[in-house]
Formats: sequence, C-alpha cells, structure tokens
Amino acid sequence: MLGVCGGLARSQGWNPNVVRLVTAVLAIVIPGFSLIPVLIAYIILGATLPESDEF
Repeated sequence: MLGVCGGLARSQGWNPNVVRLVTAVLAIVIPGFSLIPVLIAYIILGATLPESDEF
C-alpha cells in the first residue's frame, strides 16, 4: 500500500516480509483493541516518510 513496512525494513537491513508479518501479528494477536493504533501509525508513517521509487 504505502510501502511503510518495506521502507522501514530496508533502512534497518531487515527482511520486508518479516516486518509485514510482525506488523500483522501485532495488529491482530495483541489482546485489546490494537488494530486501530497500528493502522493510525501506518497512515502517519506513510504520510510523513520520504517517498522512494524502489517500493
């Protein structure tokens, strides 16, 4: 979508698929209403991080 997970993974030298998986697990598995905060953080990061042609 916005390339947030891929961009963060690349800047840290991590595997983008692992970052995406961890993000999805955190949004779904953590007890409580955690999906909304993860989505809000994703949208804010997508709007504020610099764009790249790679993702």
